[in-house]
Parts: sequence; structure tokens; C-alpha cells
Amino acid sequence: MTTPSALERPTDVPLGRRLTARLVLLPAVALALLPPRHIRTVLGVLRRGAAPATTAQAQNARDAMCAVSLRCAGPKGCLPRSLGAALVCRLGGTWPVWCTGVRVTPPFTAHAWIEAEGRPVGEGVPQGYFARLVAVEPLPRSPGR
Repeated sequence: MTTPSALERPTDVPLGRRLTARLVLLPAVALALLPPRHIRTVLGVLRRGAAPATTAQAQNARDAMCAVSLRCAGPKGCLPRSLGAALVCRLGGTWPVWCTGVRVTPPFTAHAWIEAEGRPVGEGVPQGYFARLVAVEPLPRSPGR
């Protein structure tokens, strides 16, 4: 999967968040090797009990993944980057919308990204640039939580 992506590695990521990103890097890369239906199943379980991530929380998680991994920061790192960012958010008690899909303008390419508050996070593209094929959204909070 590839599309416009992080080309610069963030340098202002706090140590604690970098350590969290390093912790989830191997599981994110391992998840990226699974078939899509298995990825969706695993993420569906992991999202339980998490609050929806804000744009700032999701951006911080994405930045952390790019800061600790050249693979995630590179143009072909969208899948481990998005999975890792979702896992970083989850460790913080939140969940972004994890998405895979395609770019809607030629050339049509596959891509994976996260969204928060209805917008792609850190992608630098306008709304509607990607068409979702798979999305793992936060579960609605039950009353009394």
C-alpha cells in the first residue's frame, strides 16, 4: 500500500511516547503480515472499551510511529504506521478510526490510514481523497460509562 505519506521524521516526540511506539512496533509489523480479515478481527477486539481518539491524540500516535521507525515514516509504511498508531492510541485508552482503502484519483493505489473527528490524520490530503474499503471504528460508549 502506498500513497502520500510521512517523509520527515518528527523530532519533538516525548521519550515516553517514543517508548510506547517502540513497544507496539513489532506487533504492528506482525499484524501487517496478516490477511485483511484477520487484521480487522484483531483490531475489533482491541478497540473494546476505548474512547474515540481526538485528532491531537491520533496525530501524536502517528508522529510517534514515524519518529521510531524509518519503515513507518517511509512511503511504503502506511500499513504498519496506521496499525502502530492505532495501538499507541489504544494503550492510551482511545481508538482512532483505522481505515484501508484506495486513492480515488488515478493512479488508484491501496492505502491504510487513521482518522479522528471525521478526518484523515497526518495525510496532508483533502477530505474524500481516499475511499474506505475497511474501517474499524471506536465502539459506541454505553450509557453510564
